[in-house]
Amino acid sequence: MAARWWKATGLVLVGAAMTALAMADGPPRAMPASPPLAAAASVPGDDIPFAAADAAAVSVPSSPQAWGGPRTGQEPTLSDRVVDYRIQVSLDPDKHTLKGKQQLTWRNRSDVPVRAVYLHLYLNAFRNEGSTFFSEKRNLGFDFRSDVPMKDGEWGWIDMTRVMQAGAAVSQTFVQPDNGPSTDMTVVRLDLPQAVAPGGSTTLDIDFDAQLPRVIARTGYFGSFHLIAQWFPKIGVLELPGERGATAPRWNVHEFHLHSEFYADFGSYDVTLDVPSEYRVGATGELQGTPATANGRTRHRYVQHDVHDFAWTADKNYAEPLLGDWTGPGSPPVKIRVLYPPEFKASAAPALKATQDSLTYFSRTLGPYPYRTVTVVIPAHNATEAGGMEYPTFFTADSFEQVPPLGINALALDFVTIHEFGHGYFYGILASNEFEEPMLDEGLNEYWDQRMLREAGNRYIVAPEWLRRLGVRPHLGEFELERLGARLDDPADGTGANSWGRLSSSSYGAVYSRTATVMRDLEAQLGTPAIEKAFKDYYATWKFRHPSIADLRESLAVSTGRRDVVERVFAQQVYATRKVDDRIERFTSTEVLPLAGFQMEKGKRVDVSEAERDKRISRQREAWDKANPKAKPGSGPFPWRTTVLVRRDGAAVPQTLVVTFADGSRKTVQWDDDAAWKRFVWEGSSKAVSVQLDPQKLHYLDASKLDDSRTLEGDGSAARRWSADFAALFQALQTFLVSL
Repeated sequence: MAARWWKATGLVLVGAAMTALAMADGPPRAMPASPPLAAAASVPGDDIPFAAADAAAVSVPSSPQAWGGPRTGQEPTLSDRVVDYRIQVSLDPDKHTLKGKQQLTWRNRSDVPVRAVYLHLYLNAFRNEGSTFFSEKRNLGFDFRSDVPMKDGEWGWIDMTRVMQAGAAVSQTFVQPDNGPSTDMTVVRLDLPQAVAPGGSTTLDIDFDAQLPRVIARTGYFGSFHLIAQWFPKIGVLELPGERGATAPRWNVHEFHLHSEFYADFGSYDVTLDVPSEYRVGATGELQGTPATANGRTRHRYVQHDVHDFAWTADKNYAEPLLGDWTGPGSPPVKIRVLYPPEFKASAAPALKATQDSLTYFSRTLGPYPYRTVTVVIPAHNATEAGGMEYPTFFTADSFEQVPPLGINALALDFVTIHEFGHGYFYGILASNEFEEPMLDEGLNEYWDQRMLREAGNRYIVAPEWLRRLGVRPHLGEFELERLGARLDDPADGTGANSWGRLSSSSYGAVYSRTATVMRDLEAQLGTPAIEKAFKDYYATWKFRHPSIADLRESLAVSTGRRDVVERVFAQQVYATRKVDDRIERFTSTEVLPLAGFQMEKGKRVDVSEAERDKRISRQREAWDKANPKAKPGSGPFPWRTTVLVRRDGAAVPQTLVVTFADGSRKTVQWDDDAAWKRFVWEGSSKAVSVQLDPQKLHYLDASKLDDSRTLEGDGSAARRWSADFAALFQALQTFLVSL
């Protein structure tokens, strides 16, 4: 989903929510009655349990043979395909309804017979205010992105009007695996007339009707624009022992929470889309042959193997698509198609270029892109909630009428395009569980996107055009703004927390920036070559296999050979949350002068008065000045005692402290214990002039970098230290104002 980075950091700064959700009154009057269903249930009855309702960061690495073991490229298919969807669906663009027929074939990978399966009906999150989605908004104060309100007649829903297995009717029961409200209808249990034997498969024939909502939370319509996502009955994941911490077969099929995204098995999709002939269509996968037209309607057939979702769009106002190509080592030739409304033509070419650049970067730094298509959608006016969302081989970007080079719109469009394409790797090919471990997709993707921008070296000017004309042209670094969204001073949840069990929407939003900052700091400590090799190894091992956080941790530890560093970071910031706040508490450098009182001189005890001491000091200074007429400030006849006191409020991280003296010499020490404070003392011939904690800037998680240094002589370092945060703050406030 679109990064909070570019559009909502201003909301973080003013303490508002980072996401926004629409809310309205009651169900539409014209909604057809639901088919009769049994009473809601909260536990399965066939002895295969649900994943825990509070499931989050997995701590035990998966079995080496999880999901069939690593994909080496020698297998006949990219993934170990579990499901096969064959769907025919027609769109009524005036009523914004779907009518579909679906043939779902599912393979039982377990060693036990399966008598019931569970399906997601995601569109029912928008059926009424009783869904888990809207209940979390109402009861927990959560919100979603732009907070466009829903009105009467704008709700959405899905009903399975017929489900058959081998000619026998299948009963349906709504369940709430996460103990959500009994009125939630986003997960349905199907009791099968015939059990699915271990290793066997079954086919379900499903008829369904759906009403799309006014565009909200990644799906819906506005006018003739339709983004059709989370739109079909979709089977949950049966996890096996050794997969993502499971010790016995379990159904991973969470309710559709306000902040949650998705998780599904790999398989094949063969989908035929029936739309009015004046509508342009884009979808996951490859178009098969020439669309067939009859009676004013056109049927478009798309096929894609080795993916775990399918989304599409239709709009009669799309302009002629912008087409592009890309080739890269190890990848098939890729066709890129950008769909855009005429008013946002300026966004099409930059989105195409950013997609091509992303294909190059991600293929080089992680692994070759394995598919033959990418479809990019520029959403229509007033369809902002459709922007910034990812699906396999298909994503939505952002929409701007003007995109001046290197300006704020160019930055936003580039970043969102890169971010949504990048999901094709972390959400798409690696296919992590976005419900339970959102950091593996949103967080790691955010980190890799910023690395791409850092490598590109683009110097975006983070100011509106009117300020640029006045000569105000602040630039923005890649990770400085991420710090502002990372809740540095008050982290509430570990980055490994699940998507729904969080303190607030802001805390969920921080999974983007805080994960990116954690990983940036890990890279700074391990070295860029080591982290790049580790991520390549992670991708090669876990592509098409649904890794967990424990699998990421293990992969990084093994690849880098620095298990101590990796496990410390994961313990502090992933499985828990710890503020990092080290600072220079006190810094002095004073001369060590002769002392008054009884002294031993030439074997005799002498009482040196304060007046006599002062005379001796003066004589020594005069003699030294005469002998050293060109001496630099900070030297003298007496030694200097330098004291630095450092304090710690939060997690212990290995720190380097550098003291610079007037003669140009330096002292470097390590602070690598768990102490809450430390005092360092030196005596030497030169006065200290400055002290710097973390001179290599290894720790961007530090709540404030402004207290990492002090000087005993005026210079511009403090102002320079302000510059990065000021530029980031300026950008955040500007984007906040633009979003109002």
